[in-house]
Amino acid sequence: MKNKLPDHERAVSILKAKGPKSVKDLAGEMDITTEGARFHLMKLEKEGLVQSESVVEGRGRPKQIWSLTEKGHNRFPDAHADLTANLIAMMRETLGQTAVDEVIGTHEKKTLSRYRKELEDTDTLEDRVARLTEIRTKEGYMAEYKKDEEGFLLIENHCPICTAAKACQGFCQAELNVFREVLGEAAEVERTEHIIKGARRCAYRVTENTR
Repeated sequence: MKNKLPDHERAVSILKAKGPKSVKDLAGEMDITTEGARFHLMKLEKEGLVQSESVVEGRGRPKQIWSLTEKGHNRFPDAHADLTANLIAMMRETLGQTAVDEVIGTHEKKTLSRYRKELEDTDTLEDRVARLTEIRTKEGYMAEYKKDEEGFLLIENHCPICTAAKACQGFCQAELNVFREVLGEAAEVERTEHIIKGARRCAYRVTENTR
């Protein structure tokens, strides 16, 4: 189905999902003219949603590369962010870290059970990676995967629980544990990029386990 978002919203979504881009590259992604893309970027810049920087590549003129500002990233939902972070802080203060760990453990077990049911009819590792990508996209992670010579790269361009994860990184470890379990013993899974540590996205390298 054709994307019916207004062009300026499409520009924000593309920069979120695919990272910083030049005006020319963004125009190509949006299938509009360079001047059209520049117009939308100027509008978004006035709203404080995007910013640009000059990047020198080789001997040519510097390129203007556009990316989202913090305000731009915040256009994407962080599910019940403040409430969740406050609840975690209060639980840690009143009940202790052990209670927080128990809640995260329960969440991990329930997520694992649900994912296993949704992946039970998959046969190959790629089937499982593809299905996991679909699940995570439905949950708001803007997920995608790429196949290459090393195996697969599972990418999450957005984290809808980022504030909660910053308050308690046990959520991130639980997520990695779940991925490793549902993708099976035939796969090795390592996180290679992490939003919490300043990356634009979270990424996971998935390779066949040859041991």
